[in-house]
Amino acid sequence: MINVLVADDELPAVEELAFLLGKDDRIGTIQRASSGTEALRALEAGEVDAVFLDIHMPALSGLDIARVIARSAHPPAVVFVTADEDCALEAFELAAVDYLLKPVREERLAKSIGRISELLKDGAPAPEMITVDLGGHTKMIRREDVTYVQAQGDYARLHTADASYLIRVPLADLEQQWADAGFIRTHRSYLIALNHVSHMKLAAARPSVTVAGAELPISRRHLPSVREKLESTRIRPQA
Repeated sequence: MINVLVADDELPAVEELAFLLGKDDRIGTIQRASSGTEALRALEAGEVDAVFLDIHMPALSGLDIARVIARSAHPPAVVFVTADEDCALEAFELAAVDYLLKPVREERLAKSIGRISELLKDGAPAPEMITVDLGGHTKMIRREDVTYVQAQGDYARLHTADASYLIRVPLADLEQQWADAGFIRTHRSYLIALNHVSHMKLAAARPSVTVAGAELPISRRHLPSVREKLESTRIRPQA
């Protein structure tokens, strides 16, 4: 069970989020704080696994509290809950697990709780974050959410389930940097995430791989390395 603290200077916002959290059976105790000072007192007084922080609170902001938490020996997971999109970059620099925009949707909150659960399990490392630009705003996305990457000249387009983002990094550079994260090159134009693959046609006249519903080509040049990668991940009986 995940014990949480909800901090927001607007009481209706605290109660609404507490209500939504209470509907999830992964959540244990729910503490409430209506100021940054109350939030710090609650953190000092008891065991808190995750903190849901509003950013704009008087005196001590959510970002201020996150900076204090970051100095703790065993910091709780931090999720920012705000109507302000412009603080996302600073929030993730403070190792926030998630950044929820108000009004919070129940299904989106469930994903956030899932991420906290995974983070708390076996001391898992925080997810790798990527900075992207979208419509004049800076946004942070998780590398684990990238299903495949498409080369576009000196740029690369990151595809996720919800959208795609153009970053100024060549595909060859990402191939080297993300090899240990389960990404493999299947074509001069594509880098795929193995954990998002649903189907492969390796023996066909035109080899292909299906990633998050998109069928992508496997070039003859890269086919041997793809086969080798699959063989290395195959489960075999013990001798």
